[in-house]
Amino acid sequence: MDVNSFFSQLWQNFKKISQRFAAWFKQKWLRFQLWRWLTIAILSIFLLMSSYLVFVAKTTNVKDLKSELERSTEIYDEKGQKAGYLYSQKGTWKSLDQVSPNMVNAVLSTEDQNFYHEYGFSFKGIARAVLLYAKNKILGRNYISGGGSTLTQQLVKNALLSQEQTFSRKAKEIFIAMQVENEYSKKEIMTMYLNNAYFGNGVWGVEDASEKYFGVHANQLTVPQAATLAGMLTNPSGFNPLDHPKSATARRNVVLELMGANQKLTQTQVKQYQATAMVTNDRYQYASGYRYPYYFDAVISEAINKYGLSESDVMNRGYKIYTGLNQTYQEKMQNSFADSTLFPYNAADGTKAQGASIAVSPSTGNIMALVGGRSGTHVFRGYNRSTQLIRSPGSTIKPIAVYAPALEAGYHYDSTLKDELKSYGSNKYTPHNWNDVYAGNIMMYKALAQSKNAATVWLLNKIGVDAGYKMVKKFNLNISSSDRNLSLALGGLSQGESPAKMAGAYTAFANDGKMTSPHLIRKIVDASGKVIVDNTKTSSKRVLSQKNAREMTSMMLDVYQNGTGTAAKPAGYQIAGKTGSTQSADGQTTNDKDHWYIGYTPDVVVATWVGFDNTKYSLENEGTRGGSALFKDEMEGILPNTAQTSFKVKSASARVATSGKSSSSLWNGLKNAGDSVSKSASDLGKKAADLFDAGKQKVEQWFGN
Repeated sequence: MDVNSFFSQLWQNFKKISQRFAAWFKQKWLRFQLWRWLTIAILSIFLLMSSYLVFVAKTTNVKDLKSELERSTEIYDEKGQKAGYLYSQKGTWKSLDQVSPNMVNAVLSTEDQNFYHEYGFSFKGIARAVLLYAKNKILGRNYISGGGSTLTQQLVKNALLSQEQTFSRKAKEIFIAMQVENEYSKKEIMTMYLNNAYFGNGVWGVEDASEKYFGVHANQLTVPQAATLAGMLTNPSGFNPLDHPKSATARRNVVLELMGANQKLTQTQVKQYQATAMVTNDRYQYASGYRYPYYFDAVISEAINKYGLSESDVMNRGYKIYTGLNQTYQEKMQNSFADSTLFPYNAADGTKAQGASIAVSPSTGNIMALVGGRSGTHVFRGYNRSTQLIRSPGSTIKPIAVYAPALEAGYHYDSTLKDELKSYGSNKYTPHNWNDVYAGNIMMYKALAQSKNAATVWLLNKIGVDAGYKMVKKFNLNISSSDRNLSLALGGLSQGESPAKMAGAYTAFANDGKMTSPHLIRKIVDASGKVIVDNTKTSSKRVLSQKNAREMTSMMLDVYQNGTGTAAKPAGYQIAGKTGSTQSADGQTTNDKDHWYIGYTPDVVVATWVGFDNTKYSLENEGTRGGSALFKDEMEGILPNTAQTSFKVKSASARVATSGKSSSSLWNGLKNAGDSVSKSASDLGKKAADLFDAGKQKVEQWFGN
């Protein structure tokens, strides 16, 4: 059998099988009325899809669309005063009466000639889009071509949906467009469209576009100018008259032809305007409302991360966001960061040192000022060191991890500690003082004020690492089980903290033992006036007794009075707090890589970090440019504008001086006679310590404290 005969026989067999199958299928089709089931299935699918799309349209916040488009999202300070507004895809809003009829006619002729006669969508437009889609599929193009959208659909796409080219987005667009038509008049829709349209070069809205390209207001647009702007809507960058005058002129002339065909112009006028030269005049000036960049960045991030809003919603929904911002504090802080002489010298390769600061209200937790980097280095929603920095807090953790739990264990501000070079444990952990000078015996407040590492580790060893670890956890700092060792006393954390977290922790000392959580947003109100976020009620957590919190403040007053923070002390003001530093990680030098300054009064807590983003660089021979001058300048700008509430306690050094050595030595002798008391977990030991404490206070009352 030859090849032809074989394929002929094969074809005959296929035809017989096909005929039998067709006869069988026809019989079953008629017997079971499959066409009816198929019709029901198709209609059911259509009904389900329609129901879903109606649900989407009804649940989309169309009612507030106009009010959202009319205004930018605004930021308000702690007093309810407007502090600025966010970047947004909006121009200067103008009513339709303030827009030249030439612009309306040009847009209608180009984009949607049947605008006043359709209900949000066009059957012809949809049919045209389907045919173009089929053509693209045949040509291997996997997208939907434009051309089927009405003005209302374009408004919905730009204001409420994404720009993706899919059937699902197109279907949502149609149904939401019908909902928009239900809610607004044609005049309102045209107004929203013209004010929300994009015209290239970062310009939104017809008013700003008129000033950008022709130096006139929207109500002054001539026919050729209006035709040029209308022509840009399909390709704002390609038909931009500033950058592409020839393309813009050609496109303008096409729009003029369409205006003639739409009977908005006579043919004589069309020819006359087409002969007009393209003359541009850029008089547009953008006035940024982003006055406090790092603060506003942090507000956006908090709205997204804490309250579940999207960046697009925050930027474009016309919210009113009420914050804890103090504009005076913020301006003073920004001025300090703009002074390069307050920062460390550049590294040898020119790399600049960085810094971050934050000011928090200890009673409310409101973040009143925040700067996340040096002036001139801000990038929109970029690296905000005040909230995102993760570095070891160094000695600023000592009050939390060691001295506060020591007070709970029965120690006092003037208890005697051992300040000596000593190794601990099997790994021979040996803490050194920064200057390798050791006092032997030293009062507790002096060990803190002078940041004595050896005495601090000795104390943590006495009270137990677990006591320090639990206190750090209680202060809500970022700590893991691997940090449960003596290096915790000096800030040896596996991860680290940000200035915001450290400032939050120190609110407990400034607020009589109650710690508040730092936050920026107090309230968010949407464009309709509805409160969608309410964070106006202040909450706090007690982490220390009032007595111990005040004892800590008494000791920390000496840090800036006569301790490690004297160079950073603001002139004429008393502050408490702690300084800190961390050593370079290069293993070859003992230079610092981070400098911390945390200071507070009853009115404000300020935390400042200075260092390099890359830890391979170190701070060497910086003097006051290592952070003390920056912190001092900030505090001297902020403190005069606070309530200037006085501390309720004197500094520990002043108390020692006024109480006299006799009473202090007596009770310290009794106290230090049993070091084990502080480490003992027995009720008897604790009661004894309480008795010593009560007796000591009585003597201090006699001698004055």
